[in-house]
Amino acid sequence: MYNSPVPPKTELPSSAQLLKSTLVAAGVAATLLVTVVLPSEYNIDPTGVGRVLGLKQMGEIKSQLAEEAEADRRRDQKKPVLLNKPSNGQQSGSIGQFFASLFISPAYAHDGKDQYDPQSGETAVKLAPGEGLEVKLEMHKGDIVEFNWTANGAVVNFNHHGEAEGESVVYEKGRAVAEKKGQFEALFDGEHGWWWRNRTGEAVTITLRTNGRYGDIKEYR
Repeated sequence: MYNSPVPPKTELPSSAQLLKSTLVAAGVAATLLVTVVLPSEYNIDPTGVGRVLGLKQMGEIKSQLAEEAEADRRRDQKKPVLLNKPSNGQQSGSIGQFFASLFISPAYAHDGKDQYDPQSGETAVKLAPGEGLEVKLEMHKGDIVEFNWTANGAVVNFNHHGEAEGESVVYEKGRAVAEKKGQFEALFDGEHGWWWRNRTGEAVTITLRTNGRYGDIKEYR
């Protein structure tokens, strides 16, 4: 085994050189922190370089996603508000359900003692700037609902999805959308509906119209 020769002291960096190297490394790290890391990760751009390089936009998206995840976590801890709960022990909207059934194709119906009666309804919810909420319908597998929602001249981000214990599905999603209409079939027993978020600087009112087989309508904020 051979021992490496010890370099002479003249070849070793001096304390001044080590200090200079340390300061240069710290300066480079600080520059990267301010111009790259802060804009792209935390949406903080004190120099403006991050916006020029397109990193500020990345930070804005990450901040929005973090805010939405936190809002979803808080929402999941709250009890939903029933928007169509019967007030007198009778099935809500019996007259509306009768007329709605006239417009629902027999193919929509399915056998089963627990099937929901056909009904139609209109729900309006208001979103403050930056606020998000969900409106969901209780549905059985195979139930079909026709829908039409509008942001009444504004635009919102949305996610049309369904959830149940151990199951989830995303039917459609989009950003800066003014309105949507169509129909969908529930893929499993559970809650199916829409999540909206207002990314504008003004309050937005969402108007949702539904027609089909479903139970309670629930709002989650």
